Amino acid sequence: MSPGAQAVVDAGGAELTRIMDRVERRMAELATSHGPVLARHAGETISAGGKRLRPLLVCLAAGAPPPETDGLVRAAVAVELVHGATLVHDDVLDGSALRRGRPTVVSTAGRGAATATGDLLFSRAFAELAGGDSPDAVRTLARASRELALGELTQREDAWRTDVSVARYLTRCRLKTAVLFRAACELGALEAGGEPDLLGAFGERIGLAFQILDDVLDVSGPPERTGKPRGADLLDGTVTLPLILACAEDPELATLDLRTVRSAEDAAATCDRIAATGVLDVARARARTLVADAKHGLPAMPERQRAALGLAADVMVERFA
Repeated sequence: MSPGAQAVVDAGGAELTRIMDRVERRMAELATSHGPVLARHAGETISAGGKRLRPLLVCLAAGAPPPETDGLVRAAVAVELVHGATLVHDDVLDGSALRRGRPTVVSTAGRGAATATGDLLFSRAFAELAGGDSPDAVRTLARASRELALGELTQREDAWRTDVSVARYLTRCRLKTAVLFRAACELGALEAGGEPDLLGAFGERIGLAFQILDDVLDVSGPPERTGKPRGADLLDGTVTLPLILACAEDPELATLDLRTVRSAEDAAATCDRIAATGVLDVARARARTLVADAKHGLPAMPERQRAALGLAADVMVERFA
C-alpha cells in the first residue's frame, strides 16, 4: 500500500486497518479456489496490489471508523476483484506486456489463461457479494460491471480517431473507470444505511479525475514511474484528453494518423509534441476541479468521515503530482 493510501487507512482508525487486513486475507483465499494454474495467475494479479483505493472507498463510505461487518468486507473484496478482472481483460485486449512494472498474465501465460483468470476474478466477486443478504448490493455491482463493459466497447469504437470530442471522452471515462469508484461508495453507504446516491456521485467525480490524471501521466511519464512505456495509449490507439486538447492547439497533430505511431520512439515523440502545447496543465486543472466538486458535494456526515473521504480524494490527485 502506498504512503498516501496508508495515511487514509490511518485516518480511518484501527477499525479500518483491521477491515483492510481481512480484505487482503479473503482475496488471497479466493484466488486459490480453482486449481493451481488459475490460482497462480489470480494470486499474482491480486498480489500486484496497487493502492486498494476502491476497497478503501467502500469502507470510508460506510463510516470513519467503519463498521467491522462481514458485509462490508464482502463488498470491499468484490469491488477489488472486479477491478482486478478488468485489468487482466484490458491487458488481453491491448496485448500489454507490463502492468505496474510487472509482466502481465497475457504476456507470461497467453490469452486463454489471462481470459480465464479475469473470468475467475469476476465470478468470485459476485459469489462473494451474493453471500450476503443485500440484493441491492448485487444490483449495484452488476450495473457497474455492465457499464464497465460498455466503456471498453466505446474505447474500442473510438480507437485511432482524432475527432473524438471531450464530451465523448468523458462519457467513456465515466463508463470505463468512474462507475466502479461510484459503486464502491454506494456499496459502503448501503452497508451502513447511508446515502448511496450522494456518496456515489462523490465516487464518480473522483473516478473521472483519476482517469484524466492517469491519461496525463501516460503522456508525461516516465516509464519507471508508470510501469509501462510512455505513450502506451497512443500505441494501442486510445484517444485521451491530452491528445484531444492538443489537436485543437496543433493542426498537424489533428491530422496525425495514429496508426503510424508504431514504436516507442514514435510514441515518445508524439508525447513531446502534445506536452509542448501546454494542455497537460489544462487537463490536470480539470481533474482537480472534479476532486474539489466531489468534496464539496459530500452529504452531511461526521467530520471524521468527511475528512477521511477528502483525504482519499486528495491522495488520488497527489499520486500524479
